[in-house]
Amino acid sequence: MPRLFTKFFLITWLTLVAVAIIILTLNFYQTLPSASKLERQKREVVLDLTEKLLAKDGEDAARRFARTSEDTVPVGLTISRTTEPGACIDTSEAETRIVLKDGICYRISAPQPYTVIPATFGRFLPAVGILISSAISAAALALYLIRPVVHLRDGLSALAQGRFDVRIGHKMAGRKDEVSALAHDFDSSAARLQDLQDTQQRLFHDVSHELRSPLSRLQAVGGVLRQNPAKLDAMLDRMDREVERLDTLVGEVLTLARLTAGSRLPLKTQTLDVIDLLNEILADAAFEAQARNVSITPIVDDSFLAEVEGELIYRALENIIRNAVKYTAEHSHITVQCETKGDLLKVCVADQGPGVRRDEVERIFQPFSRGSDAAPSGGYGLGLAIARQAIERHGGRVCASLPHTGGLTVTLEIPRQPATRPPANA
Repeated sequence: MPRLFTKFFLITWLTLVAVAIIILTLNFYQTLPSASKLERQKREVVLDLTEKLLAKDGEDAARRFARTSEDTVPVGLTISRTTEPGACIDTSEAETRIVLKDGICYRISAPQPYTVIPATFGRFLPAVGILISSAISAAALALYLIRPVVHLRDGLSALAQGRFDVRIGHKMAGRKDEVSALAHDFDSSAARLQDLQDTQQRLFHDVSHELRSPLSRLQAVGGVLRQNPAKLDAMLDRMDREVERLDTLVGEVLTLARLTAGSRLPLKTQTLDVIDLLNEILADAAFEAQARNVSITPIVDDSFLAEVEGELIYRALENIIRNAVKYTAEHSHITVQCETKGDLLKVCVADQGPGVRRDEVERIFQPFSRGSDAAPSGGYGLGLAIARQAIERHGGRVCASLPHTGGLTVTLEIPRQPATRPPANA
């Protein structure tokens, strides 16, 4: 049973119990209209019977009846003689009777017992008690519901103003119900938005920084040409290289942006042998690695047919392997191993480079991030970020580890079928 429903039920039920207790208490003290009326009728019946018995059979019979009546139905019945002048004038009231018998004036009385609560007020006391208890319960319930709603409203207002550092989970005062779960979900969403904002700002900063370097060099080339036009050919070659770097950077940024923006769009898949793609990349990488006397696993003897978007998987595998070729030590070897487990292909690429610090293992998958000990090699730090985004789009996983022998090992897990995503409006 949901906890919030249980609390509502308990509050309502306790309200009814409180009302019932009030009614029973008032009934116990005989302040209800029905109890007062019965008591009054009982007293009037006893007075009438005593009056008739005294008038007919005399004082002794009346006193015997009074004693018997008090033993069975005590109402405080008393019989007294009075010799005051004019006492026998018929002034009978609800609590007294006057009887003249054999020349003697008798006064029969049964006084109403004293009550702390006036009879008139007692008629309305149950309603007042019910209203008060209901008002207290309603106020407690309203406060219980409105307080977290106010916190949620303040949190949403802060988000609308762009302040993603607001958290409201700690304001739930130890609640453990659906409202508290909603507050913690709000905190998770705010934290995610804050991460996205930080990532966006960092990306803008990094892109600006990376673009500034080749643009500065192009400006320097222009300055050299103005001072010495004879260096035109050499400077044109330098300009071509800088323009090519700019084109490469813009292409990688656009690829990363497309992967991020289209994370909820369906993949354009086709049936491909992923290991065939891997072997094509290995052949190209082996040719490039010769320049640094680096050897690489030439071919993987296996097959893995999968429904994938070929361009994304190709870019992911190529970026991982080229990254290994770029950072491995000279005269070293790059190992590429594949393992099929059911509908999952596991590809491990291990180099013999300097590796990264343990606290940087996850950071290297962020855009424009490199290991702090990595030597400059002409990259922009986008390859691993693109690879992770591409594999995760297919429902796979990319992670890095530091083997005991040194270097860096990157592991890709590619499913045979891409993971289905819920519709955007779900």
